[in-house]
Amino acid sequence: MHPSIAEQSVEQLGGRLSVLTRQKKDHIELDELLQRLEGSEGADQERVLLDIYALVFPHAFAEESVLWPVMRRTLDDGEELTLAVEREHQEVNELVTRLETLEHGTLERSEVLDRLTEVLREDVRDEEDELFPRLQSVVDRWELRRLGLYWEIVRRIAPTRAHPVVARRPPGNVIAALPLSIVDRTRDLVDAARYAARVDPPALRAVSKGLTGAGHALEHLPFMKSGEDESTRVESGSVGSRTALVAAVAGAGLLLVLFSRRRR
Repeated sequence: MHPSIAEQSVEQLGGRLSVLTRQKKDHIELDELLQRLEGSEGADQERVLLDIYALVFPHAFAEESVLWPVMRRTLDDGEELTLAVEREHQEVNELVTRLETLEHGTLERSEVLDRLTEVLREDVRDEEDELFPRLQSVVDRWELRRLGLYWEIVRRIAPTRAHPVVARRPPGNVIAALPLSIVDRTRDLVDAARYAARVDPPALRAVSKGLTGAGHALEHLPFMKSGEDESTRVESGSVGSRTALVAAVAGAGLLLVLFSRRRR
């Protein structure tokens, strides 16, 4: 088996376009962000978390949609390997969802942040030392480049926030990609504006809250949970399709109000 991708050069990983090179680059960026997160507070902490979410969730979403199905098809123990990482991804989604409800300066928030950092680092080690060397052993460099292109395309349209109810596997996660990405990336813009301001603007806070509710409601739509392994399935707080659509419309309405005010 190949050594950890952390120890390999760009050429050994299959070149600049290889999916393994792209993975290693993201892992290095994540490590830098986690170092910035340590000791951060208030709006500074929220800005770092926003950067972490924008990196981690599309990255993992593309892995689950593009890479893990290949490993399950080509490796005898691919199911076991990928399921272990899917469970780590699921815990990250659940931790971040909890974090959304916790006030700054509380012990519980500090504990959740510590666990989030721990799980993210564990995920990187598992992928670099175990999964990706195994993938290297069954595909050639041209396939790594093809997967790199496909992975990059999926990442660019993937959600950027935590959605613990959405399936970690196709077809549910693939179906969820575009609608949740639109909601999440709009929320990213709103939150970036919030954290750049000296005082959190009430209008932007209301829009962000509406988009958060819309995203979490949409993920409960039944077809977005299809394909899920039982060990990563979340059923709590299930809502119906009508509720999800109402929440989505409410979020969109808040955006329209905000934008119309800015034009005046």
